[in-house]
Amino acid sequence: MSHTSAIALLQQQRHLLQLEYQEEKEAYRQLTESIGLARKVTRGDAWFPLQVGRAYYNSLNQYCIEVTRQGDEEIDHNFEYGKPVVFFGAETSAGDLKQATRIHYYGFTGNISYVDGNRMVVAIPEGRALELQNAQTPVGVQLFFDETSFRMMFDALERVTHAKGTRLAYLRDLFYSHQPAETFGFDSMRFPWLNTSQERAVNDVLRAKDVRVLHGPPGTGKTTTLVEAINETLMRETQVLVCAQSNTAVDWISEKLVDCGVPVLRIGNPTRVNDKMLSFTYEHRFADHPDYPKLWQVRRNIRELRRKRRESGERFHQRLDRLKEVAVELEVRINADIFGQVRVIASTLVGAGNKLLDGHKFSTVFIDEAAQALEAACWIPIRRANRVIFAGDHCQLPPTVKSLEALKGGLGTTLMERIVKNKPECVSLLQVQYRMNDEIMQFSSDYFYHGQMKSAPEVAHRLIHEGDMPILWFDTSSINLGEDERNDFREQFIGESFGRVNKGEANLTISLLQIYFQRIGKQRILDDRIDVGIISPYRAQVQYLKRLLKKRSFFKPYRHLISVNTVDGFQGQERDVILISLVRANDAGQIGFLRDLRRMNVAITRARMKLFILGDAPTMTRHPFYKRLYDYIQSVKPQR
Repeated sequence: MSHTSAIALLQQQRHLLQLEYQEEKEAYRQLTESIGLARKVTRGDAWFPLQVGRAYYNSLNQYCIEVTRQGDEEIDHNFEYGKPVVFFGAETSAGDLKQATRIHYYGFTGNISYVDGNRMVVAIPEGRALELQNAQTPVGVQLFFDETSFRMMFDALERVTHAKGTRLAYLRDLFYSHQPAETFGFDSMRFPWLNTSQERAVNDVLRAKDVRVLHGPPGTGKTTTLVEAINETLMRETQVLVCAQSNTAVDWISEKLVDCGVPVLRIGNPTRVNDKMLSFTYEHRFADHPDYPKLWQVRRNIRELRRKRRESGERFHQRLDRLKEVAVELEVRINADIFGQVRVIASTLVGAGNKLLDGHKFSTVFIDEAAQALEAACWIPIRRANRVIFAGDHCQLPPTVKSLEALKGGLGTTLMERIVKNKPECVSLLQVQYRMNDEIMQFSSDYFYHGQMKSAPEVAHRLIHEGDMPILWFDTSSINLGEDERNDFREQFIGESFGRVNKGEANLTISLLQIYFQRIGKQRILDDRIDVGIISPYRAQVQYLKRLLKKRSFFKPYRHLISVNTVDGFQGQERDVILISLVRANDAGQIGFLRDLRRMNVAITRARMKLFILGDAPTMTRHPFYKRLYDYIQSVKPQR
């Protein structure tokens, strides 16, 4: 493929990203204008009411305000570090959110600088805290449209498109063509603690001069292999950049590297806030630096000087400029120290566009979760690097694309997929999985990975109890329907978002788990900490299942062992027992986004020893994939 076709494809990417941008902006407008406050809160897009706390300057000299959620603390929320937010005031009658009136938005936006559970710190424009602290009506906060991420992606596409005669231009033309990627030639190294396919993958990464794809199907130890590859690369390079699509994935890999004794600098705040994680964030290192108290004092003097501007007379500007110079000198020195002491810089893909990294070049960038990242987002860190190592699995969750037109145009096709297709010789497949009973793994291996996966002997025949069936499909169509709506096994639309729910199936899911737990016995569940994941592709069903679980006193002793979430919520996780409620049950055989088979691959590969699938077989098996899955499950015999 020629240089011109690479440019044409990038321009097409830009066009599709523009469609996605418009779609998201419109969705945000609707969220603000037409969706009721109660709905925003249950969707996790708003906190209301808030307790407004103190305002202060943080270590990075941002003016911040602390807020605490006072509403239903059970609701999962979508607030995380770096996201923009807007504050609002609302009146409700007798605390009923559905009766909220006169919602007014404050005339400024903020950025989340820290979230932990129900407490959040938001950076806001200087001096705006009083409006919130002295508000006459209850205050809330909701997510604001994320302009910055889009701006950074557009900027990255622009730079890649116009690159000439640089390493970036070379990588662009290479990635869009069938031209072979270059490699170094040296003997393989031995890593006795890795399996053969992991060892081969690490060697492949070390030999790659331009690009390599580390393809890790479920349970194959992708993170272990990636950490090993990063460690070995650091024997040859002083510093590497490690990125991923989500904050959670960046935390996960950072934590593993820290456990290996690698000094990591985390740009941005971790999702799971604990002392170990916080100690390697940029903000923490900055505030811990010996020169920081001096800098803090200088900044304080600058603020004092501005406040007393009138009294300072004509020397005001001279004094201000001098103080600013000192502050900049100190900042530069602190930053040089911080960056000089670490071997790995870790951030999200968008976080790699942070000004702190301006002027930094890396020999290698590692992009984890690359199969979930939009192509434009991947170019943000690639601009700073000479070679790229992608890690992920394009047979699991794809990137989230909200615009149907952009999706049809190919915005969901990732840069990693492009490399896999154009350069199959650049792919290292990990083949031994350490998670699932062999019967659970086999279907996924045959359907998605050309039968190339093998189970490690220690997990292949693991069961919860002898003679158990590792995988079962409960066909809800064959269950006798009673008058009670809880026994109705047809899907229903609920609420203004047209969420789908299947109440009969949800009740059956919880009852099945109860029967299974009774069979195993309370003592064994608690002693062995047998954990359970209940998965449904539909958020409405997830909420309904959570409510049912809470109501049943039987599950009280086991609450800490059971989690209920969507497929996306379980990405990268595993449980001893998994129950999947498919929800869809209709005469037309409509299965909606369950046609995205990669989602289903994630769902069925979370289980270590037992997988229950609940679904209406006549509806589901009209689709060839589900027909094959159903037939496969019928063919599995109990294990002894």
